[in-house]
Amino acid sequence: MHLSADDPLAVTITSAIHEGRVDELRALLANRPDLASARVVDAKGVGRTLLHIASDWPGHFPNAAAAVTMLIDAGADADAVVTPAGADGTAETPLHWAASSDDVAVLGALLDGGADIEAPGAVFTGGTAMSDAVVFAQWNAARRLLARGARTTLWQSAALGVADRVRAHFADGIVPSKRDVTNAFWHACRGGQLEVAEYLLQQGADLNWIGYDHRTPLQVARESGVVPLVDWLSAQGARTATGR
Repeated sequence: MHLSADDPLAVTITSAIHEGRVDELRALLANRPDLASARVVDAKGVGRTLLHIASDWPGHFPNAAAAVTMLIDAGADADAVVTPAGADGTAETPLHWAASSDDVAVLGALLDGGADIEAPGAVFTGGTAMSDAVVFAQWNAARRLLARGARTTLWQSAALGVADRVRAHFADGIVPSKRDVTNAFWHACRGGQLEVAEYLLQQGADLNWIGYDHRTPLQVARESGVVPLVDWLSAQGARTATGR
């Protein structure tokens, strides 16, 4: 079932979800069971499921977790993806969107409803919901995913300060590339992770790499607000992109 975003039914059910009117949502689903798997298509042709609407930016809609549970119980696919795929060929699930919004309650409801924690489709990387959480510095969502058993890459582990997972990437003679080590170091600094940053610098990370958004490790560490990390970086000779 596809509904134009300006269709009165689409407007009604979208507002019911975003305004937390779960009794109205329940009545709509009882009257039209096919709504559970419906897609709302916007003017650009992008189709979102009702679960995407419940987890959409900025997230944290009232009663959204209850709405997610209700929709899944009514037959919504927790792993449905946005259509069509983006320019990079990836398409996010509702779990990706909940992670991007740092909406821990909705994230939990999706996982409880059977969402695949390792489903691909994240923007920029094509990775899992963990990728979106870390890329957008949504630390509550990232840590909840970690607690629920999500796997992590080197850079994701570094951003979250999971030292044992970081060290495992260097075990048994495995040597990540300097680019991967530096990327992980940058993310550790962004996440405010002093211990991991120290370790990765010892492994050959570039202290003054100008990374994403033209920011160096020192700049993102300052944004993290972790003073000991900033002080340590400065003592190592870290600079900003402009050399200050």
